[in-house]
Amino acid sequence: MQILIKKSTATFLLLSAANLIVAFVAFFILPPKFFYDSAIIIYDKLGEAGYIGSYPLTILFYKITGLKYLPFPLIGILQFSILMYILYKIGIPDNFEKINIKNILVYLGIFLMAVFISMPSKEFITFLCVTPIIFIYRIKQYSAQKKITLSIFLLFVFGVLYRPYFALIPIIAGVMYLVSFIDFKNKTIMVIFYGLLITIFLSLSYGIVKGEYFSELSRELVNTTRNNPSDANSAIIPPIKPDTWYGEIIAIFYGFFTVNIPVNGLKHIFSPQILIFIIWELFLFYILLIRLSKCLKEREKYKYELFVLLILFSFFIIQGVFEPDLGSVVKHKIGIFPLIYFALYHEHFRKEFQ
Repeated sequence: MQILIKKSTATFLLLSAANLIVAFVAFFILPPKFFYDSAIIIYDKLGEAGYIGSYPLTILFYKITGLKYLPFPLIGILQFSILMYILYKIGIPDNFEKINIKNILVYLGIFLMAVFISMPSKEFITFLCVTPIIFIYRIKQYSAQKKITLSIFLLFVFGVLYRPYFALIPIIAGVMYLVSFIDFKNKTIMVIFYGLLITIFLSLSYGIVKGEYFSELSRELVNTTRNNPSDANSAIIPPIKPDTWYGEIIAIFYGFFTVNIPVNGLKHIFSPQILIFIIWELFLFYILLIRLSKCLKEREKYKYELFVLLILFSFFIIQGVFEPDLGSVVKHKIGIFPLIYFALYHEHFRKEFQ
């Protein structure tokens, strides 16, 4: 009996097979700086394993699952296979085989998955933890309100237990959602602008209480402790130190544009890998911005899609505060790739899920 496979499915399977090889050989090709976090996770020299915090929980996860005892190439194969299976279960969009900007972004995203999650990684945990948000949407018995409430709860729990800045995402997204009811001339830009304003407010409020702003205790701390200049060639360094209220405001705006519209990164013309990341970021941000604009105009029709996009743009804003360099920006976006995947193909999944 002849078995027919759709072109879109065949393309997905071919990409999976090709990048499975990438996940296997990454250990032998990538420079040592790619494995700094992995070494901390595997060797746990400080005895950090525990139940709260990104490093403690990740260390505990790899210990309990036994993955820490496997060679990195085998870890790469297992982890990449799991993530591709998740994308497969989310769904393969029609015309996935067509060569267009949207599909190329996803093809490259899958390649980046193979690179950044070919080793013990916090992004592997993040990927697994944000995926339920997409599958909650598939439960037809749940109302839109219940789906959104569960998703917010998941983000808060993940933020409290694993990465604190994820707990800020529902707050920022909530403010952006409320602002979206105001009749602005350019609603999309104003929604993002107010997302930045609430982030500034949260950071300045934290600074008043704790004596340090968000940028100081994250990006600045990482960049000032780097010993090897070659590891910081794509570092995000604001024009003014964020140790004053006005310095923090400038740093947040500067970080947002550097992370999401990194045209200033084009100076890395002799670093092709950085240029590829920058081009990927630019096109990804632009397409998602168009998607957000469409969902804001038809908010009743795209209730859940709008929520997912607000989560994504809240994450993009937060990245502008915490990310130390362009490499980390891309790596952390791979952690939320299920949401990006869904947002890029939301029209297809809307037909599938509803």
